[in-house]
Amino acid sequence: MTGAKPAPAQFLARADLQRLLDALRARGYRVMGPVPRDGAVVFDQIRAVDELPRGLREVQEPGRYRTEANGRDTFFDVVNGPGSLKPYVFAPREQLLQVEPDGRSFRAQETLPDAPKLAVIGVRACDLAALAVQDRVFLEGRYPDAHYAARRRRLFLVAVNCTRSASTCFCVSMATGPEATQGFDLALTEQEQGFLARAGSAEGEEVLQALPLAPAPAEALTRERTSLEACAAGMQRRLETADLPEMLYRNLEHPRWQDVGARCLSCGNCTMVCPTCFCHDEREEPLLGEPDEAGVRSVRVREWDSCFNRDHAQVYGLNFRPQIQDRYRQWLVHKLASWIDQFGTSGCVGCGRCITWCPVGIDLTEEVRALREPSA
Repeated sequence: MTGAKPAPAQFLARADLQRLLDALRARGYRVMGPVPRDGAVVFDQIRAVDELPRGLREVQEPGRYRTEANGRDTFFDVVNGPGSLKPYVFAPREQLLQVEPDGRSFRAQETLPDAPKLAVIGVRACDLAALAVQDRVFLEGRYPDAHYAARRRRLFLVAVNCTRSASTCFCVSMATGPEATQGFDLALTEQEQGFLARAGSAEGEEVLQALPLAPAPAEALTRERTSLEACAAGMQRRLETADLPEMLYRNLEHPRWQDVGARCLSCGNCTMVCPTCFCHDEREEPLLGEPDEAGVRSVRVREWDSCFNRDHAQVYGLNFRPQIQDRYRQWLVHKLASWIDQFGTSGCVGCGRCITWCPVGIDLTEEVRALREPSA
């Protein structure tokens, strides 16, 4: 995948969307897409377009999510569910090393994943921006993560531009959407008769050449621009970012932290659904399935953790974030301020998942707004 400027749009008829899935599978990709399950829309393997959330849209509010019929023949009217691209590159649990005795010493063997070729269709602009943030974290610097890299290079991304937003979205404030402009192999804009399709990489162009495409009609391009602008203008939430890091650093003792700490359950839902959070734990575990009477063979395992977990801040004899308000402050300030100091970009892409999937409906944009108010 490249950051090259997307190619001009072509038109793919609605009846030919299945040909796209078939073309990806013919190139050896396991195709993942949004599917309705248990009252939500999640990414899973698909083989047919009828598995997509056809005729559905979701309603998202703080602490609430549901799907409903939209009365239209659409495939991608659902903006996003709880899942993102993160699990496909940063595994929730994986083995990093295998450690075995070697005489009077030991040897450690890195265990890289057998990463399959994955094509994900239905990726939104905010998740492409989140993946770029994760790339900065895991691939740049002195120590790139080989496990992340092994999965990342096998990923083919089919973006779908947003022509509607959920009430919890604020990607416009974070300059990440609603239009996908880079980071994809293919980008689609759904319309009544079909899809405007653009290639964003050489491999994406090869896939398009396998499809029965027509030149994009001028009126379809006009409708696309109108719908994207309407989506951006209709976004219900805003986050002022111009002075955000400095504002947060100035207000580390604001009483609002106590208020949100009293409401927060410290459940970690926000960090699990966040497409950029990367906190993890590593530990040694016995090597299972092998005879080892001495108990000296082991594996090092990495799995997702959360800064909302009390033990995350536990060091010998001390927990330096003992209260929930301390942990919420750590999360919010890191996400919107110190992340910029570390990686040169915000850790928030405005997807709104942390708002939707918070059991008590804590709204990040509302908390920032309250922190701007003078403390008593």
